[in-house]
Amino acid sequence: MPEPFTPPSIVVGIDGSRAAVRAALWAIDEAVSRDIPLRLMYTIDPSGSGASDSQEEASQQASAELAVRYAANAVESTERPVKVEIDILSGHPVATLVEASRFAAMVCVGAVGLKHFDRDRIGSTATALIASAHCPVAMVRGSERATAPGVGWVVVELDESPDSAAVLQSGVQEARLRGAPLRVLSSWQSRYTDVHDTHAVSDGNRMVRAQLDRRLSHWKHQYPDLDARPVAIHGSVLNYLAKHGEEIQLVVVGARNAVGIEELLGPTGSAALHNTDCSVLVIDRQRLL
Repeated sequence: MPEPFTPPSIVVGIDGSRAAVRAALWAIDEAVSRDIPLRLMYTIDPSGSGASDSQEEASQQASAELAVRYAANAVESTERPVKVEIDILSGHPVATLVEASRFAAMVCVGAVGLKHFDRDRIGSTATALIASAHCPVAMVRGSERATAPGVGWVVVELDESPDSAAVLQSGVQEARLRGAPLRVLSSWQSRYTDVHDTHAVSDGNRMVRAQLDRRLSHWKHQYPDLDARPVAIHGSVLNYLAKHGEEIQLVVVGARNAVGIEELLGPTGSAALHNTDCSVLVIDRQRLL
């Protein structure tokens, strides 16, 4: 017997943290642009408490209901035209999110959840999702500080992986959705003899920008109002992100860009993006709806 059809949604992992609420607010645009529901999902992990008595279960259920209602109220207070669905499930948080991702257009989680109080590190739920989710995964950063005026950039990191075309397309869509400038980055390394040769570095940058320009030409022609610029990076992209972190709202990267993922989600990336609102969207072309 075939499985019943489940309409797509934007799934947000809720755990009672402020980071999860920020993820829900960030995800509103994604749901509205697709005209699909925003599904707020809380997972009660029975193995996490070490208790199974009815009083403990009731307490966990109450905490879950409070968390999802708080997140739903935050979404509804924006008065955006988005349908909100609430799910409280039992199981392992990563496993339930992965299962939900089978029918989701995107899964969004706070970069740091309730169990990870250091907001400068990526939570284990977010990193585990990248390897297993069946759709794009957004790890939403945010802070309590006042944001700078203006609209932050959407940055796309391109490499030679098979995902690169889908990554660029997703970056264009995100930039248009958020009315943001698009910066398309590609990094390259000098040969040892060219490291201190300014002419060689300049020539290398010019060649990389020309390649990026060719890849951007289609999108610039299709969307003439799109502010899209190529950026050649001599060395590590992370240095660029660290320098411009205050100006960036979102980095879009391919799931198979092993170097980019490791840099962005590891300790070095967390340090570079310290105290910024720079979220990360991971794209796998084989997992796009």
